Amino acid sequence: MDVSVVIPLFNEEDSLNELCQRITDQLNRLNVEYEIIFVDDGSTDRSFQRLLELKKQWSMIRILQFRRNFGKSAALCEGFRKAEGDIVVTMDADLQDDPAEIPSLIGKLEEGYDLVSGWKKKRHDPITKTLPSKLFNFATRKISGIKIHDFNCGLKAYRKDVIKAIPVYGELHRYLPVLAHWQGFVVGEIIVKHHARKFGKSKFGARRFFNGFFDLLTVLFITRYRQKPLHLFGFFGLGFSFSGILILTYLSILWFEGHGIGNRPLLFLGVLLVIVGAQSFSLGLIGEMITSTRDTTLKSAVKKEID
Repeated sequence: MDVSVVIPLFNEEDSLNELCQRITDQLNRLNVEYEIIFVDDGSTDRSFQRLLELKKQWSMIRILQFRRNFGKSAALCEGFRKAEGDIVVTMDADLQDDPAEIPSLIGKLEEGYDLVSGWKKKRHDPITKTLPSKLFNFATRKISGIKIHDFNCGLKAYRKDVIKAIPVYGELHRYLPVLAHWQGFVVGEIIVKHHARKFGKSKFGARRFFNGFFDLLTVLFITRYRQKPLHLFGFFGLGFSFSGILILTYLSILWFEGHGIGNRPLLFLGVLLVIVGAQSFSLGLIGEMITSTRDTTLKSAVKKEID
């Protein structure tokens, strides 16, 4: 199998026929062997029935149906697990992503990239979506150090090695370029067309911004500190403990000079900082012990093996 197209969907029955037609048109022109994997994430409309009808017309369609809505990350994870193509393309099912960009994504991969992300430079969305998205992308770019503009674009192309190596759960689908980058894969970006929604409505609300923030912290931890938790917890532990010791030293000097310190709030703050610092440092040590017992062969980091 040359190309797998993985499409998570939730209540998109009206767009599926046109989407399939446009995808097959593009891939047939490339003269490649391909499959289209639809992951129905617990749709409550007739999306699944429509997919069954399309399956009769296009044999290369594969369908996965979830019992309920588990979210985009879960849908992508299962789609990745089933994908057999050497190249995996992901896109949304709402026709806002343009299938005509698939050849460009694959062409960019052939320049030596492992993951190519689309950049919706001109978006056809309301400001309530575009402004938070810009802030999110700016923060992710600064924290991760990856110089791409649109981390959350659903239109991406991956080499098979990438999707088998990176974890996808929670809301981590937004951070797949970050996870890939920190595993040593080469990440690139191209500008892609973005269309206004033709059918239905957006499935994402304000809650996703809070989820995205917490998942950014998760990504930061598992990419930078997963193998060295003491570097994170020890840093804060030493900082708290040192601050507490300074406060207690100052109070001790006052006590030797005859001043009462028993009722000073500063005394309780100093003791609290020392205790919190010791706990944080201990947590880092426990994390190091757990990490040392894990299998750290890093098979996914091996790019080539020649016997």
